[in-house]
Amino acid sequence: MNIGIYIYEEAEVLDFSGPFEVFSVASRFLKENEKFNVFLISETYKPVKSRGGYSVNPNYSFSNHPEINILIVVGGIHTQEVKKDNVIKWIKNVSKKSKVTASVCTGAFLLAQAKVITDHTVTTHWEDINDLKKDYPTLNVKNNVRWVDEGNIITSAGISAGIDMSLHLVSTIINEKLAIKTAKQMDFDWTRNS
Repeated sequence: MNIGIYIYEEAEVLDFSGPFEVFSVASRFLKENEKFNVFLISETYKPVKSRGGYSVNPNYSFSNHPEINILIVVGGIHTQEVKKDNVIKWIKNVSKKSKVTASVCTGAFLLAQAKVITDHTVTTHWEDINDLKKDYPTLNVKNNVRWVDEGNIITSAGISAGIDMSLHLVSTIINEKLAIKTAKQMDFDWTRNS
């Protein structure tokens, strides 16, 4: 299963590193033909400077990535990203083909701008709840939850909540036993309920 994580300038480091680690660790316990193929995608193939100046090399760009079964759109300083027509169009197109589209933190703003989420029940970082409600009033935005699962759309709260959401994805794609084993290997106290 191909899991593509979209990153951009000023993306929050744990927003993409947390989910990447979950799927990478989970794969250690799977047979070769069952492993998750998790990778980072950026608009171009150039290094991305995420929050705090952390430089990251994407695996793919918009023009050369493989088919994506699960798309994860991360948060960070998203205010410029929502204005990029090519980014919004790419998210919309990939979401139509993916089995699941997920967001971490303020990645929900990008999903909303792409109209991937319209009247859905969603969440985001606690600090951005009011802005998400104001900017996209048709969304049912939940506070004080780690993630919201709407079937093929999953949104999570801020930063470390992306790890909880990713473990939840592992539990639904494979099984809960693997998710528990993955959390234990990561020495992470998994919040199982949203």
